[in-house]
Amino acid sequence: ICIMEKQVLESSEERTFQYQDSLPSLPVPPLDESLSKYLDAVKPFLNQEEYQRTKDIVKKFENGIGKELHQKLLERAKTRRNWLEDWWLNVAYLDLRISTQIHCNIGGPGPFIEHCWPPKEGTQIERACVNIWHTLKYWDLLRAEKVAIERSGNAVLDMNQFRMLFCTCKIPGVTRDSIGSYFKTEAEGECPSHLIVLCRGRVFAFDAIHEGNMITPPEIFRQLTYIQKRCHSEPDGPGLAALTSSERTKWAELRQYLIDLDPKNLALLEKIQRSLFVVCLDDSSPHATPEDYTEVTRLGLTGDPTVRWGDKSYNSIFFSNGTCSAFCDHSPFDAMALITMLSYAEKKIIENEGKWKGSDKVRDIPWPEELVFTVDQKIINEIGHAKELYYKKVSDLQLVNYAFTSFGKALIRKKKLHPDTFVQLALQLAYYKCHGRPGCCYETAMTRRFYHGRTETIRSCTVEAVEWCKSMLDPSNSTYQRLQLMHNAFAKHNKMRKECENGKGFDRHLLGLLLIAQEQGLAVPELYVDNAFTASGGGGNFILSTSLTGYTRFSGSALPMVHHGYGFFYAIRDDRIVTTCSSWKSCPETDAEVLCRTVFQCFQDMLKLTVAAQL
Repeated sequence: ICIMEKQVLESSEERTFQYQDSLPSLPVPPLDESLSKYLDAVKPFLNQEEYQRTKDIVKKFENGIGKELHQKLLERAKTRRNWLEDWWLNVAYLDLRISTQIHCNIGGPGPFIEHCWPPKEGTQIERACVNIWHTLKYWDLLRAEKVAIERSGNAVLDMNQFRMLFCTCKIPGVTRDSIGSYFKTEAEGECPSHLIVLCRGRVFAFDAIHEGNMITPPEIFRQLTYIQKRCHSEPDGPGLAALTSSERTKWAELRQYLIDLDPKNLALLEKIQRSLFVVCLDDSSPHATPEDYTEVTRLGLTGDPTVRWGDKSYNSIFFSNGTCSAFCDHSPFDAMALITMLSYAEKKIIENEGKWKGSDKVRDIPWPEELVFTVDQKIINEIGHAKELYYKKVSDLQLVNYAFTSFGKALIRKKKLHPDTFVQLALQLAYYKCHGRPGCCYETAMTRRFYHGRTETIRSCTVEAVEWCKSMLDPSNSTYQRLQLMHNAFAKHNKMRKECENGKGFDRHLLGLLLIAQEQGLAVPELYVDNAFTASGGGGNFILSTSLTGYTRFSGSALPMVHHGYGFFYAIRDDRIVTTCSSWKSCPETDAEVLCRTVFQCFQDMLKLTVAAQL
């Protein structure tokens, strides 16, 4: 009986994607609820008169065109498990015509400098091959559907984004891009198994499987050393990858030009698109310490464009001093899927003390092949032009990535406060201190308990948060008043987070109603052209673009949503809070360094408030 039971248990192990078909559909919230939440959210940005006007507009919308649009949205939702999915992909990512590599990609530094791998020249290749190997093992687990299903409490979360970590690439189109995803589980069939390596403007490929077995770190070492030796002793390549940083329509046209120039170029482009991921050997040596990741983060996000394939879902960047970074196209997944994979690799790297402890035997595997594109003078000029535009744009970026080390999650939890809300409110207070007014804020909430769910917007700048900020700056307010207001602000934020995660936010709903109107060829409803809509962040106008990257050692970042805004991303650990703050130098009123330092001061102020309360 024991043996039989054991067999049943073993065969009943969960498979990564087994619940995909039973996840609930993404709901459409009631119209009146969404509109009342919207009204509440715009309040901090309007005076009494403006608020009254917006209230009238919302009422009119609710009883008129909004009602019709809502009915049509419900109709759409009847025939789709996720009414938002295609729309979101297009509107948030694929329809954009700006350089998505600069404005939308996400990235972050490897935390290995804190344990196994302090910065050290001459370690680039040996560390790369260990890191790559663990990433390949994760790919193997995913193909076998042995990656653990993620849950939130008891709720199973959608795992679809994990399919996009490998063998996925965005393909530029003249008016809209598309995503090519070639990953397959073992049950589904063959999956591409080659890696792409970018080095000094050249492109190489080699297979990660040889005669049915994964290549080992010593074998990867041989491949990377071969590539590096060749690149360092021969002239640089054309740096074709820089074209992926261009404005999208431009890149789409140049890609077509390349294909027309020589059909062989198409086969090479497809080889890059289908590859597992891209390994970038970068010659820079960014300074990095556990308290200051600024340089490695900046170079990871905006480094040499000839050694990043901006459209690839995962670029693994290795710098010459053995530091590393991840760089990803944001369209196929959100950061949490990536962080889950990176945390797996980190755990394995720590377990093995950063070394390879297996056999040093190197099989006679085929040498890497170089992907040599046919280029002409026009393409060479265009690459030069793309690089020039890219460097001009990224030189305007101000970015800091600092660790606040006085305390972290452990102490915040001890005070019975939610760590994420703690950081969000500190950011609200810091913005208020620096700019003298409330800052409309987008915080990412995860909707993965629904089929193919991705995100909803938590609008952190609430009436309650602003009331509290004002009390903190008003010397006549007592500690008790401030504490009461802080608790109100916490409660409001926690309630919003819960609602958003349960599909009861309002931003995606309002977007859906607008898109229905556009599809029907109707005029844009007044609600969306009202000043309140934009002033409160609607239509992608949030001054603070923020996200918690989780409770691991991985922090990451994206750039500000608007020119006069900030990107603010943070990882909360037991003993520290690691923040990445970015802004544009050409905007005179924003300063990422100052905002970040002010947030750290606000962390201290908030803690003092809770301590004073206990006295």
